[in-house]
Amino acid sequence: MRLTPGPAGDIDLGAVDLFDLDLYSHGDPHPIWDVMRAKAPVHHQVLPDGREFWSVTRYEDVRRVLSDHKEFTSERGTVPTHLGEDDAAAGVLMTSTDPPRHTEVRRPLGSKLTARAVKSWEDSIRSTIVRFLEPALDGEVFDLAEKALLLPAMVTGPLLGIPEKDWAELVQLTAMVTAPSDPHFLVSSEAATLAISHHELINYVTAWVKDRRASGERDDSLLDHLMSVRAGDRELTDEEIALDGYSILLGANVTTPHTVSGTVQALIERPEQFAKAQADPSLIPNLVEEGLRWTSAACNFMRYAVDDIEIGGGVIPARAAVVAWIGSANRDETLFPDPHTFDITRANAKRQAAFGFGAHFCIGAPLARLTLRIFFEEVLERFGSIELAGEPEHLRSYFIAGMTHLPIVAQKRRTS
Repeated sequence: MRLTPGPAGDIDLGAVDLFDLDLYSHGDPHPIWDVMRAKAPVHHQVLPDGREFWSVTRYEDVRRVLSDHKEFTSERGTVPTHLGEDDAAAGVLMTSTDPPRHTEVRRPLGSKLTARAVKSWEDSIRSTIVRFLEPALDGEVFDLAEKALLLPAMVTGPLLGIPEKDWAELVQLTAMVTAPSDPHFLVSSEAATLAISHHELINYVTAWVKDRRASGERDDSLLDHLMSVRAGDRELTDEEIALDGYSILLGANVTTPHTVSGTVQALIERPEQFAKAQADPSLIPNLVEEGLRWTSAACNFMRYAVDDIEIGGGVIPARAAVVAWIGSANRDETLFPDPHTFDITRANAKRQAAFGFGAHFCIGAPLARLTLRIFFEEVLERFGSIELAGEPEHLRSYFIAGMTHLPIVAQKRRTS
């Protein structure tokens, strides 16, 4: 979807379809969200097939929905591709589980992903990013969005314990899960794409665990660590390990590439921001936060109301699906003045909602922040300029906001 909105025009909220894939691949949802925040902060939509959902678009309402598991449960599914059919893995899959079980599984994994813990990976991540950027320095066209799909696997593969030979396949499968209608990932139909990708990812982790148990090998990788996690008074079953490993693979792969490409596009379109960051590298951490706000790669998450809930001046009925639009919350003018301006000096950029809120706040946020900081340190150190070399192509997904193609040409930075 376009990250810099066009003119708003007249918007009839009664005719708006927030599940229209064309809105994200070729259109512009931001003017719609602007009107929704102002006039309909709780919006009800019924799809042609009878499925229905309520949307919240204001920052504070999004935070409440994602933070309060007693009012809004994750235990029926958390992504809109499951709308209308409860997630079969809910209550087991970490992302579709509420506390206390969610906390029991998450806490030991989170201890491996704190800012202090991932700091030890800085040199390795920097070497990986330097290697990733090297082909872009020859002055030829470099498709950043296409290439960046593999970047998280290059960074996190060793951390997870995934061999390099499997990275490309797993990246393709996780993309199929999150954008099953995009022509780059579609296999026959959306339903078939989802079924194949779910099956193959679960099978991969299941086989990984089986092989690890058979060999008796143990290491410090995150998937290996998952094998020793306890939920309450027992270890996880192999099925639970497979489901939670699947969740970790998705989280590791699907958002960082789009934050990278969307933020680079913003800098290309605003060369004064590029120059400002290059002149003052201390701005790079804030550039990362503004990039996270601006791109909102995880465009939304879904919850279900436990009871009738009053929120945003409306009422969401018990058991109703609620979509919390992170992409809208990150452009809420009551918190982010002039929200459609990309500004790397924005004072409160770190309040961005890209990592979510509450118990399900992104467990990999410290690693993502570190990776993005190093990426932009290296880009600004090595590139004197970056220009578009063709039209961006946007992902056909209402769940992940991103690009499939962003052709660029970069020039080396001259050193005095």
